[in-house]
Amino acid sequence: MSSRVRLLLTSLLVVALASTAAACTTGSARPAAVSGAAGSKPNVVLVLTDDLSMNLLPYLPHVQEMARNGTSFANYTVTDSLCCPSRSSLFTGMLPHDTGVFTNGGKDGGYGAFHDRGDDKSTYATSLQQAGYRTAMMGKYLNGYDPKTNGIPPGWNEWDVAGNGYGEFDYDLNENGTIKHYGKTPQDYLVDVMAGKAARFVTDSAAAHTPFAIELATFAPHGPYTPAPRDADAFPGLTAPRGPAFDTLPSSAPPWLASRTPLTDKEKMTIDKAFRKRAQAVQSVDKMIGTVQDALDKAGVRGDTDIVFTSDNGYHMGEYRLTPGKQTAFDTDVHVPLVVAGPGVKAGVTVNQPVENIDLRPTFEQLAGAPTPSQVDGESLVPLLTGATPGTWRTVGLVEHHGPDFDKTDPDQPKKNSGNPSTYEAIRSATYTYVEYTDGTKEYYDRGTDPQELHNTAAQLPPGKEKQLHDTLQAMIACHGATACRH
Repeated sequence: MSSRVRLLLTSLLVVALASTAAACTTGSARPAAVSGAAGSKPNVVLVLTDDLSMNLLPYLPHVQEMARNGTSFANYTVTDSLCCPSRSSLFTGMLPHDTGVFTNGGKDGGYGAFHDRGDDKSTYATSLQQAGYRTAMMGKYLNGYDPKTNGIPPGWNEWDVAGNGYGEFDYDLNENGTIKHYGKTPQDYLVDVMAGKAARFVTDSAAAHTPFAIELATFAPHGPYTPAPRDADAFPGLTAPRGPAFDTLPSSAPPWLASRTPLTDKEKMTIDKAFRKRAQAVQSVDKMIGTVQDALDKAGVRGDTDIVFTSDNGYHMGEYRLTPGKQTAFDTDVHVPLVVAGPGVKAGVTVNQPVENIDLRPTFEQLAGAPTPSQVDGESLVPLLTGATPGTWRTVGLVEHHGPDFDKTDPDQPKKNSGNPSTYEAIRSATYTYVEYTDGTKEYYDRGTDPQELHNTAAQLPPGKEKQLHDTLQAMIACHGATACRH
């Protein structure tokens, strides 16, 4: 039995022994779930894409291979379908009402809110660094971060972060405190630059016999959907998927959506072009994964490394008559891929339990043998990765959104007809989605019978069921800590 397998089995035993005492430990730091003995700590490679929706998975062969060799999560929900709130939750393991980051900028969002509230002082990076890991952050950090004027947050040994890198060319990179400008030549393409730096980091860390963690946070495939020059002609004639929700208005649509008229031919053409460019753009992401895997193989540490693939949020393209955008509570926007592959991870398995991006921090901490602070709202996925069925697990994930978004400096400000919902909170289970807006509007979609979310049946809910949903939602938006946030 390998040391890695023993580590995971030990983790399961400790989780089982600790479960009965969990309710008594709220408010105090939870102990490390694994020993963290030298030589037993797995490396972690996190690939975090930007605006990558489920319908792009067919264009990512390395991710498909990861799914065959690892575990996929069928009900992975982000805490908000917006870049900065989602990334803040991933770093800290906390829901937006605990990070204080609800938008991409202003008083309730962006890098400014994250930094000013001290969120950057306690992240999965600080935990892993304290546990002896070499850590690297590459690509996109948080909206509003300026590589020229903002410093390097705690927890990172290697820092290669851009500000406005959406176009993939002509950007500045903060390279461990030194600003370097990249131009418009093919070798300046940001995802490729990240791939090269990640491969070197793997090689150097392995040579130093040090466990490492890398976050590769791409701007791709976020608009303007810039592909690498080599991929600019890929998939000729490709059009956006036209499922049942395409150009279809759901029944009893909320006020922000109800007046939306059918898509025009021009809008459909724009959607098709954008989808084709997005499929082209993720080719570089897929190649980057292959580059990192090759580096792991050459360094002889592939067998000691977990690779995690996900996205900060999804993206709608024509569904519900909306032009390209996000920020809604529909599955197109809040349900994204999560695929994990590595030794000890069950192969070819799909997990149905609801999980969220707040769960990645405690997962990385358990694998590293690091304690998870009591303020963390998420729970480790290690038991689910090894095929175990936890005695207790949450039944819903929480989404918290502030809107509408009229910030002209926000790269995610919704364009005309792309959907700009007002403030809402939602819970998403494996079978339903329930939404409450601040104006009293409600949505309920039974995804078991209505997977495309085309029939809002909130008005037909029995009083008892509606009260149960409302009470669960209210408990979630007031919860603090993993035990309290388990509903």
